Amino acid sequence: MICVWESRTGDNLNYLYSIAHFISALLLGLVGLQNNSFLEYGLSWLIASVILLVVVLVNVIILIYVERKELGRFMDRRGPMVVGPAGFFQNFADAFKFLVKEMILPESADPLGFNGTLVIIVASSLLIMAVVPQAPDFYFVNSDLGLLLAFAIFAIEPFAVVIAGWASNNKYSLLGGFRSTAQMMSYEVPLLITVISVAILAGSFNFMTIVNEQSSHVWYVLPLAIGFIVFLVSMVAEIERIPFDTPDAEAELVHGWMTEYPGIKFAFLQLTSYVRSLAGAAIMVLLFLGGWTGPLLPPLAWFYIKVYAVFTLFVWLRGSLPRVRIDQVLNIGWRSLLPLALLNILIAVLFKSVGWF
Repeated sequence: MICVWESRTGDNLNYLYSIAHFISALLLGLVGLQNNSFLEYGLSWLIASVILLVVVLVNVIILIYVERKELGRFMDRRGPMVVGPAGFFQNFADAFKFLVKEMILPESADPLGFNGTLVIIVASSLLIMAVVPQAPDFYFVNSDLGLLLAFAIFAIEPFAVVIAGWASNNKYSLLGGFRSTAQMMSYEVPLLITVISVAILAGSFNFMTIVNEQSSHVWYVLPLAIGFIVFLVSMVAEIERIPFDTPDAEAELVHGWMTEYPGIKFAFLQLTSYVRSLAGAAIMVLLFLGGWTGPLLPPLAWFYIKVYAVFTLFVWLRGSLPRVRIDQVLNIGWRSLLPLALLNILIAVLFKSVGWF
């Protein structure tokens, strides 16, 4: 695992750790501790974490605004346009509204499970972005098993969700937790099989290697078009976006497993759904769309152009399709996507065996 802040990492400058190292050296120099390598290491790591967190949260705020404006266009309306320039500050107004609401713990709820799962869900969602490189010169961790690590973190939420539903001591929350866990586990199988097909072509689970292999050959969306479709549908279901939002189902389950979460807690859960959407779009870009490769513009710019394009596809699906029933959700995962994922992996093996990749 490569995780350093030196001025050079391989042949590439890692701006995230270079900036963090510069700030930490400046701060320690001001207090006369510039020769303490242990403090410098810890402070650099902390500052890099804060920088990455800020980058993620800023993009999440923009994604929420983009989704509102795009849904407005899909529905032949203008979307937010009053609070701030072009309605951009509407997100902050909503956040303030959640912040001033009373914090309530349901009388019969289990405090440890109710609050502890909130911490797990928020932390695991943010942690995903730590293992997803955003450019060859901007990443937090470059691991040889980064792809597997990202999906291992994705797999934490189903367990936390069912505990949250149970700890709420509400039948709607419990049913929502069961639905969410069943849905996530159903779609993780074709999702991981599709990931394996990408690893077969690239010969690695390292995100950097996968992107470099695509730049040397072709974007994997072309040879693995079936896998791209399977991954897209599975990822939308994994992050519980419409049309696969049956765990929420406002008309049936009030708001699913999040029913009893009030105020700022509910806001944090909604925020993490967008963090996971950002992570899902980023992983799709890295696996199928060539990552940060592109002409003229800097790699980081190309990365986010593609991420926002994929997120627009998520929004397009939300604005076009109705909610799928829970039995249909499971049938799609097991009876449709799983066979297609297996077919996709056979195609990947065929391409690799004939030496095309």
